Amino acid sequence: MTTKEKMQSGELYCCADEEIMKEQMLCLEKLYDYNHTRPSEGEMREKMLKDMFAEMGEGCYIEPPLHANWGGKHCHFGNNVYANFNLTLVDDTHIYVGDSTMLGPNVVLATAGHPILPELREQVYQYNIPVRIGRNCWLGAGVIVLPGVTVGDNSVIGAGSVVTKDIPPNVVAVGNPCRVLRPISDRDREYYFKDRKIKSKE
Repeated sequence: MTTKEKMQSGELYCCADEEIMKEQMLCLEKLYDYNHTRPSEGEMREKMLKDMFAEMGEGCYIEPPLHANWGGKHCHFGNNVYANFNLTLVDDTHIYVGDSTMLGPNVVLATAGHPILPELREQVYQYNIPVRIGRNCWLGAGVIVLPGVTVGDNSVIGAGSVVTKDIPPNVVAVGNPCRVLRPISDRDREYYFKDRKIKSKE
């Protein structure tokens, strides 16, 4: 198995491999250009993201600055995904984000980890496990999602949460480590924030 294959398989590999670093540098050059576009250059940003990402759906918006180990090369975004500033994608392997998902400021989606054994870390070994975020999710400001985690469709992850394990669909989950607080319920059809009622559309 080549180093590149190990990188995508979950196996340990040396991330200082020269060929990998050369390829990664080309991706980071594109990311640099994206982060230096002007706010008025929306059409250009859209074209750049489609070139940078593995998949980029229609109607997506990512507020610069964007940080990504591979400039989005291993990221698959559905339609109408919104990400606020300082999204960090540790995309050494694949990250999947479903349609209509919203990512707050300073969200981190991390696929990469390093061995606990000090001797292996000294040799710059790492492993990568995919991250999957479902459709119509909302990850609040400062959420961190760790390698191998799946967040189910429609779920809300509270600000500042560290998501270490899978979260089912249709729940509100918060904390460090992140745990399910409650299901999304009929009350959420009536109230949008604390005691503030959703007004009927006229």
